[in-house]
Amino acid sequence: MNRETSVLNSMEKIVFELRAIYADHGYAPYKMSKFEEYDLYSRNKDFLISDGVITFTDRNGKLMALKPDVTLSIIKNNSPKPGVTRKLYYDENVYRVGHGSNTFKEIMQSGLECIGAIDSYLIGEVLLIAAKSLQVTGRRFVLDVCEMDLLLALIEKITADPEIQDRILKCVSEKNVHGIEAVLKENEIAVEKADALKKLLSLYGKAETVLPKVKVLAEEEGLGALTAELEAALSVTEEETLNGEINIDFSVVSDRNYYNGITFRGFVEGVPNSVLSGGRYDVLMKKMGKNIGAIGFAVYMDMLERLIDEEKEYDFDLMLLYDDTSSPKEIAAAVKKAQREGKRVLAARSIREKQKFREIAKLENGEVTVLE
Repeated sequence: MNRETSVLNSMEKIVFELRAIYADHGYAPYKMSKFEEYDLYSRNKDFLISDGVITFTDRNGKLMALKPDVTLSIIKNNSPKPGVTRKLYYDENVYRVGHGSNTFKEIMQSGLECIGAIDSYLIGEVLLIAAKSLQVTGRRFVLDVCEMDLLLALIEKITADPEIQDRILKCVSEKNVHGIEAVLKENEIAVEKADALKKLLSLYGKAETVLPKVKVLAEEEGLGALTAELEAALSVTEEETLNGEINIDFSVVSDRNYYNGITFRGFVEGVPNSVLSGGRYDVLMKKMGKNIGAIGFAVYMDMLERLIDEEKEYDFDLMLLYDDTSSPKEIAAAVKKAQREGKRVLAARSIREKQKFREIAKLENGEVTVLE
Protein backbone atom coordinates (compact mmCIF):
# COMPACT_ATOMS: atom_id res chain seq x y z
CA MET A 1 0.00 0.00 0.00
CA ASN A 2 1.27 3.47 -0.91
CA ARG A 3 1.41 5.45 2.32
CA GLU A 4 0.78 8.85 0.69
CA THR A 5 -2.25 7.54 -1.22
CA SER A 6 -3.60 6.03 1.98
CA VAL A 7 -3.28 9.32 3.85
CA LEU A 8 -5.06 11.23 1.07
CA ASN A 9 -7.84 8.64 0.72
CA SER A 10 -10.25 11.00 2.47
CA MET A 11 -11.52 14.58 2.46
CA GLU A 12 -8.07 15.92 1.59
CA LYS A 13 -8.06 13.85 -1.58
CA ILE A 14 -11.39 15.36 -2.64
CA VAL A 15 -10.14 18.89 -1.89
CA PHE A 16 -7.01 18.37 -3.98
CA GLU A 17 -9.05 16.95 -6.86
CA LEU A 18 -11.46 19.89 -6.72
CA ARG A 19 -8.59 22.35 -6.84
CA ALA A 20 -7.20 20.58 -9.90
CA ILE A 21 -10.58 20.73 -11.67
CA TYR A 22 -10.97 24.44 -10.95
CA ALA A 23 -7.42 25.25 -12.04
CA ASP A 24 -7.80 23.22 -15.25
CA HIS A 25 -10.61 25.57 -16.25
CA GLY A 26 -8.65 28.74 -15.58
CA TYR A 27 -9.83 29.52 -12.05
CA ALA A 28 -7.30 31.09 -9.71
CA PRO A 29 -7.13 30.45 -5.93
CA TYR A 30 -8.57 33.17 -3.72
CA LYS A 31 -7.81 33.68 -0.03
CA MET A 32 -9.70 35.93 2.31
CA SER A 33 -9.93 37.01 5.90
CA LYS A 34 -11.77 34.90 8.46
CA PHE A 35 -14.02 37.83 9.26
CA GLU A 36 -15.82 40.80 7.71
CA GLU A 37 -17.81 43.73 9.02
CA TYR A 38 -21.12 42.45 10.32
CA ASP A 39 -23.01 44.98 8.21
CA LEU A 40 -22.18 42.97 5.06
CA TYR A 41 -24.17 40.02 6.39
CA SER A 42 -26.93 41.94 8.15
CA ARG A 43 -27.83 43.60 4.83
CA ASN A 44 -28.00 40.24 3.07
CA LYS A 45 -29.38 37.92 5.76
CA ASP A 46 -31.82 36.23 3.40
CA PHE A 47 -28.90 35.17 1.20
CA LEU A 48 -27.23 33.25 4.02
CA ILE A 49 -27.84 29.54 4.55
CA SER A 50 -28.38 29.99 8.29
CA ASP A 51 -29.53 33.00 10.30
CA GLY A 52 -26.91 32.78 13.02
CA VAL A 53 -23.77 34.89 12.73
CA ILE A 54 -20.95 34.94 15.30
CA THR A 55 -20.04 38.55 16.04
CA PHE A 56 -17.42 40.43 18.03
CA THR A 57 -16.41 44.06 18.49
CA ASP A 58 -13.08 45.04 17.00
CA ARG A 59 -10.68 47.30 18.92
CA ASN A 60 -11.76 50.23 16.73
CA GLY A 61 -15.37 49.73 17.83
CA LYS A 62 -16.65 48.10 14.62
CA LEU A 63 -18.94 45.12 14.89
CA MET A 64 -17.28 42.25 13.05
CA ALA A 65 -18.46 38.75 12.15
CA LEU A 66 -16.77 35.41 11.63
CA LYS A 67 -17.40 34.63 7.98
CA PRO A 68 -20.67 32.61 7.54
CA ASP A 69 -20.48 32.85 3.74
CA VAL A 70 -17.79 33.15 1.08
CA THR A 71 -19.68 34.59 -1.90
CA LEU A 72 -20.54 37.89 -0.21
CA SER A 73 -16.90 38.48 0.72
CA ILE A 74 -15.70 37.78 -2.82
CA ILE A 75 -18.30 40.13 -4.32
CA LYS A 76 -17.42 42.87 -1.87
CA ASN A 77 -13.72 42.69 -2.69
CA ASN A 78 -13.87 42.18 -6.48
CA SER A 79 -15.05 44.58 -9.18
CA PRO A 80 -13.77 43.56 -12.62
CA LYS A 81 -13.60 46.25 -15.29
CA PRO A 82 -16.29 46.24 -18.04
CA GLY A 83 -15.80 43.31 -20.40
CA VAL A 84 -13.45 41.51 -17.99
CA THR A 85 -14.22 38.26 -16.16
CA ARG A 86 -12.61 37.10 -12.92
CA LYS A 87 -12.59 33.35 -12.32
CA LEU A 88 -11.84 32.49 -8.68
CA TYR A 89 -11.95 29.35 -6.57
CA TYR A 90 -11.62 28.90 -2.82
CA ASP A 91 -11.23 26.44 0.02
CA GLU A 92 -12.40 28.30 3.09
CA ASN A 93 -13.83 27.60 6.50
CA VAL A 94 -17.15 29.26 7.26
CA TYR A 95 -18.77 29.58 10.66
CA ARG A 96 -22.47 28.88 10.92
CA VAL A 97 -25.05 26.54 12.41
CA GLY A 98 -24.50 23.09 10.93
CA HIS A 99 -27.15 21.23 8.96
CA GLY A 100 -29.57 19.51 11.33
CA SER A 101 -27.85 21.13 14.31
CA ASN A 102 -28.46 23.99 16.74
CA THR A 103 -24.79 24.68 17.36
CA PHE A 104 -22.22 26.71 15.46
CA LYS A 105 -19.64 24.76 13.51
CA GLU A 106 -16.49 25.47 11.55
CA ILE A 107 -17.34 24.07 8.12
CA MET A 108 -15.02 23.69 5.16
CA GLN A 109 -16.53 24.98 1.94
CA SER A 110 -15.06 24.66 -1.53
CA GLY A 111 -16.35 26.37 -4.63
CA LEU A 112 -15.89 28.98 -7.31
CA GLU A 113 -17.19 32.34 -8.46
CA CYS A 114 -17.18 33.69 -12.02
CA ILE A 115 -17.70 37.47 -11.89
CA GLY A 116 -17.91 40.10 -14.63
CA ALA A 117 -18.78 39.55 -18.29
CA ILE A 118 -20.86 36.35 -18.18
CA ASP A 119 -21.92 34.54 -21.35
CA SER A 120 -23.59 31.22 -22.19
CA TYR A 121 -20.29 29.39 -22.50
CA LEU A 122 -19.15 30.46 -19.03
CA ILE A 123 -22.50 29.40 -17.56
CA GLY A 124 -22.18 26.02 -19.26
CA GLU A 125 -18.59 25.70 -18.05
CA VAL A 126 -19.72 26.29 -14.47
CA LEU A 127 -22.37 23.58 -14.86
CA LEU A 128 -19.72 21.23 -16.21
CA ILE A 129 -17.32 21.99 -13.35
CA ALA A 130 -20.17 21.45 -10.87
CA ALA A 131 -20.82 18.02 -12.41
CA LYS A 132 -17.12 17.15 -12.27
CA SER A 133 -17.02 18.29 -8.64
CA LEU A 134 -19.77 15.81 -7.78
CA GLN A 135 -17.97 13.12 -9.75
CA VAL A 136 -14.86 13.23 -7.54
CA THR A 137 -16.84 11.52 -4.77
CA GLY A 138 -16.81 8.34 -6.84
CA ARG A 139 -20.56 8.01 -6.32
CA ARG A 140 -23.38 8.34 -8.84
CA PHE A 141 -24.64 11.90 -8.87
CA VAL A 142 -27.48 14.09 -10.11
CA LEU A 143 -27.11 17.75 -11.01
CA ASP A 144 -30.56 19.38 -11.21
CA VAL A 145 -30.76 22.55 -13.30
CA CYS A 146 -33.50 25.21 -13.42
CA GLU A 147 -34.10 28.33 -15.54
CA MET A 148 -35.46 30.84 -13.03
CA ASP A 149 -36.28 33.54 -15.61
CA LEU A 150 -38.67 31.23 -17.48
CA LEU A 151 -40.22 30.02 -14.24
CA LEU A 152 -40.77 33.55 -12.93
CA ALA A 153 -42.17 34.73 -16.26
CA LEU A 154 -44.88 32.05 -16.09
CA ILE A 155 -45.70 33.01 -12.50
CA GLU A 156 -45.92 36.69 -13.48
CA LYS A 157 -48.46 35.74 -16.17
CA ILE A 158 -50.66 34.33 -13.41
CA THR A 159 -50.57 37.38 -11.10
CA ALA A 160 -48.80 40.70 -10.70
CA ASP A 161 -49.04 40.57 -6.90
CA PRO A 162 -45.50 40.01 -5.50
CA GLU A 163 -46.79 38.40 -2.31
CA ILE A 164 -48.89 35.86 -4.20
CA GLN A 165 -45.99 35.25 -6.58
CA ASP A 166 -43.75 34.39 -3.63
CA ARG A 167 -46.33 31.98 -2.23
CA ILE A 168 -46.62 30.26 -5.61
CA LEU A 169 -42.84 30.11 -5.89
CA LYS A 170 -42.63 28.41 -2.50
CA CYS A 171 -45.14 25.79 -3.67
CA VAL A 172 -43.06 25.28 -6.81
CA SER A 173 -39.95 24.63 -4.69
CA GLU A 174 -41.93 21.93 -2.88
CA LYS A 175 -43.43 20.51 -6.13
CA ASN A 176 -46.77 21.17 -4.48
CA VAL A 177 -49.28 21.48 -7.32
CA HIS A 178 -52.26 21.33 -4.95
CA GLY A 179 -50.68 24.14 -2.97
CA ILE A 180 -50.49 26.31 -6.10
CA GLU A 181 -54.17 25.67 -6.81
CA ALA A 182 -55.09 26.49 -3.20
CA VAL A 183 -53.24 29.83 -3.37
CA LEU A 184 -55.08 30.74 -6.59
CA LYS A 185 -58.50 29.80 -5.23
CA GLU A 186 -57.83 31.71 -2.03
CA ASN A 187 -57.08 34.82 -4.08
CA GLU A 188 -59.95 34.24 -6.56
CA ILE A 189 -57.61 33.62 -9.50
CA ALA A 190 -58.71 31.14 -12.14
CA VAL A 191 -56.88 27.84 -11.55
CA GLU A 192 -56.52 27.42 -15.33
CA LYS A 193 -54.08 30.34 -15.37
CA ALA A 194 -51.51 28.04 -13.76
CA ASP A 195 -51.83 25.25 -16.37
CA ALA A 196 -48.57 26.16 -18.12
CA LEU A 197 -46.73 26.48 -14.79
CA LYS A 198 -47.99 23.08 -13.63
CA LYS A 199 -46.96 21.54 -16.93
CA LEU A 200 -43.50 23.07 -16.62
CA LEU A 201 -43.17 21.71 -13.10
CA SER A 202 -44.02 18.21 -14.36
CA LEU A 203 -41.13 18.29 -16.85
CA TYR A 204 -38.32 16.57 -15.00
CA GLY A 205 -35.53 14.32 -16.22
CA LYS A 206 -32.43 14.11 -18.34
CA ALA A 207 -31.66 17.39 -20.07
CA GLU A 208 -31.48 15.91 -23.58
CA THR A 209 -35.00 14.47 -23.16
CA VAL A 210 -36.72 17.27 -21.28
CA LEU A 211 -35.21 20.36 -22.94
CA PRO A 212 -37.14 19.96 -26.24
CA LYS A 213 -40.40 19.76 -24.26
CA VAL A 214 -39.48 22.87 -22.28
CA LYS A 215 -38.77 24.74 -25.52
CA VAL A 216 -42.15 23.79 -26.98
CA LEU A 217 -43.96 24.94 -23.83
CA ALA A 218 -42.02 28.20 -23.73
CA GLU A 219 -42.83 28.90 -27.40
CA GLU A 220 -46.51 28.25 -26.78
CA GLU A 221 -46.43 30.84 -23.98
CA GLY A 222 -44.52 33.40 -26.05
CA LEU A 223 -41.40 32.94 -23.90
CA GLY A 224 -39.20 31.01 -26.32
CA ALA A 225 -36.29 33.42 -25.95
CA LEU A 226 -35.97 32.48 -22.27
CA THR A 227 -34.80 28.95 -23.10
CA ALA A 228 -31.88 30.06 -25.30
CA GLU A 229 -29.36 30.46 -22.48
CA LEU A 230 -30.36 27.14 -20.88
CA GLU A 231 -29.96 25.31 -24.19
CA ALA A 232 -26.59 26.94 -24.95
CA ALA A 233 -25.22 26.27 -21.45
CA LEU A 234 -26.28 22.62 -21.45
CA SER A 235 -24.62 22.10 -24.83
CA VAL A 236 -21.24 22.63 -23.11
CA THR A 237 -21.78 19.45 -21.08
CA GLU A 238 -23.03 17.22 -23.92
CA GLU A 239 -19.75 15.59 -24.95
CA GLU A 240 -18.57 14.82 -21.42
CA THR A 241 -18.51 11.31 -20.01
CA LEU A 242 -19.84 11.55 -16.48
CA ASN A 243 -20.87 8.99 -13.87
CA GLY A 244 -24.11 10.83 -13.22
CA GLU A 245 -26.98 12.74 -14.74
CA ILE A 246 -27.62 16.38 -15.54
CA ASN A 247 -31.36 16.87 -15.20
CA ILE A 248 -33.79 19.71 -15.72
CA ASP A 249 -35.86 20.37 -12.61
CA PHE A 250 -37.93 23.54 -12.23
CA SER A 251 -38.34 23.02 -8.49
CA VAL A 252 -34.68 24.05 -7.97
CA VAL A 253 -35.74 27.49 -6.82
CA SER A 254 -33.51 30.11 -5.24
CA ASP A 255 -34.46 33.45 -3.68
CA ARG A 256 -35.44 35.72 -6.57
CA ASN A 257 -34.21 38.73 -4.60
CA TYR A 258 -30.68 37.43 -5.23
CA TYR A 259 -30.76 34.90 -8.08
CA ASN A 260 -31.79 34.96 -11.72
CA GLY A 261 -31.35 32.76 -14.77
CA ILE A 262 -29.86 29.33 -14.25
CA THR A 263 -29.76 27.81 -10.77
CA PHE A 264 -28.71 24.30 -9.85
CA ARG A 265 -28.29 21.79 -7.04
CA GLY A 266 -26.15 18.65 -6.79
CA PHE A 267 -26.75 15.34 -5.05
CA VAL A 268 -24.59 12.24 -4.62
CA GLU A 269 -25.67 8.70 -3.89
CA GLY A 270 -25.77 8.02 -0.16
CA VAL A 271 -26.41 11.59 1.03
CA PRO A 272 -30.07 12.65 1.48
CA ASN A 273 -29.44 16.39 1.14
CA SER A 274 -27.81 18.45 -1.59
CA VAL A 275 -24.02 18.65 -1.34
CA LEU A 276 -23.64 21.42 -3.93
CA SER A 277 -25.72 24.44 -4.86
CA GLY A 278 -25.26 27.47 -7.03
CA GLY A 279 -26.58 29.69 -9.75
CA ARG A 280 -26.44 33.03 -11.45
CA TYR A 281 -26.79 35.96 -9.07
CA ASP A 282 -26.77 39.18 -11.12
CA VAL A 283 -29.58 40.45 -8.87
CA LEU A 284 -27.33 40.20 -5.82
CA MET A 285 -24.54 42.01 -7.68
CA LYS A 286 -26.87 44.92 -8.45
CA LYS A 287 -28.07 44.98 -4.86
CA MET A 288 -24.44 45.39 -3.81
CA GLY A 289 -23.96 48.26 -6.27
CA LYS A 290 -22.13 46.31 -9.00
CA ASN A 291 -23.71 46.30 -12.45
CA ILE A 292 -22.01 43.11 -13.64
CA GLY A 293 -22.93 39.45 -13.89
CA ALA A 294 -21.92 36.53 -11.70
CA ILE A 295 -22.40 32.81 -11.33
CA GLY A 296 -20.91 30.36 -8.87
CA PHE A 297 -21.45 27.40 -6.61
CA ALA A 298 -20.37 25.93 -3.30
CA VAL A 299 -19.60 22.34 -2.33
CA TYR A 300 -20.64 21.64 1.26
CA MET A 301 -17.74 19.59 2.54
CA ASP A 302 -19.50 18.78 5.84
CA MET A 303 -22.12 16.84 3.87
CA LEU A 304 -19.43 14.95 1.95
CA GLU A 305 -17.55 14.30 5.19
CA ARG A 306 -20.48 12.23 6.44
CA LEU A 307 -20.28 10.12 3.32
CA ILE A 308 -16.54 9.59 3.71
CA ASP A 309 -16.92 8.68 7.39
CA GLU A 310 -19.42 5.99 6.42
CA GLU A 311 -17.12 4.66 3.68
CA LYS A 312 -13.96 4.63 5.77
CA GLU A 313 -13.03 1.03 6.45
CA TYR A 314 -10.00 1.59 8.69
CA ASP A 315 -8.63 4.48 10.71
CA PHE A 316 -5.10 2.99 10.68
CA ASP A 317 -3.37 0.00 9.16
CA LEU A 318 -1.73 -1.14 12.38
CA MET A 319 -2.59 -0.78 16.05
CA LEU A 320 0.65 -1.42 17.94
CA LEU A 321 0.02 -2.12 21.62
CA TYR A 322 2.96 -1.86 23.96
CA ASP A 323 3.66 -1.99 27.71
CA ASP A 324 6.57 -1.45 30.10
CA THR A 325 8.36 -4.59 28.88
CA SER A 326 9.58 -2.65 25.81
CA SER A 327 11.81 0.40 25.86
CA PRO A 328 10.97 3.63 23.98
CA LYS A 329 13.77 2.75 21.54
CA GLU A 330 12.24 -0.67 20.82
CA ILE A 331 8.80 0.90 20.34
CA ALA A 332 10.23 3.47 17.91
CA ALA A 333 12.02 0.72 15.96
CA ALA A 334 8.80 -1.31 15.64
CA VAL A 335 6.87 1.74 14.45
CA LYS A 336 9.57 2.66 11.92
CA LYS A 337 9.65 -0.91 10.54
CA ALA A 338 5.87 -0.88 9.96
CA GLN A 339 6.04 2.56 8.34
CA ARG A 340 8.72 1.34 5.93
CA GLU A 341 6.18 -1.31 4.88
CA GLY A 342 3.78 1.49 3.95
CA LYS A 343 1.57 1.18 7.03
CA ARG A 344 -0.08 3.93 9.03
CA VAL A 345 0.66 3.10 12.65
CA LEU A 346 -0.95 4.04 15.92
CA ALA A 347 1.29 3.05 18.83
CA ALA A 348 -0.47 3.21 22.20
CA ARG A 349 -0.96 1.32 25.44
CA SER A 350 -4.66 0.67 24.78
CA ILE A 351 -7.26 0.80 22.02
CA ARG A 352 -9.65 3.71 21.92
CA GLU A 353 -13.33 2.96 21.32
CA LYS A 354 -14.69 3.16 17.75
CA GLN A 355 -11.27 3.06 16.09
CA LYS A 356 -10.80 0.48 13.33
CA PHE A 357 -7.53 -1.17 12.22
CA ARG A 358 -6.47 -3.59 9.52
CA GLU A 359 -4.46 -5.47 12.10
CA ILE A 360 -3.57 -5.29 15.77
CA ALA A 361 -0.17 -6.32 17.13
CA LYS A 362 1.37 -6.43 20.58
CA LEU A 363 4.94 -5.45 21.40
CA GLU A 364 6.43 -7.35 24.38
CA ASN A 365 10.11 -7.49 25.29
CA GLY A 366 10.93 -5.89 21.94
CA GLU A 367 9.08 -8.60 19.95
CA VAL A 368 5.99 -7.93 17.79
CA THR A 369 3.15 -10.46 17.78
CA VAL A 370 0.18 -10.02 15.45
CA LEU A 371 -3.08 -10.54 17.35
CA GLU A 372 -5.58 -10.14 14.49
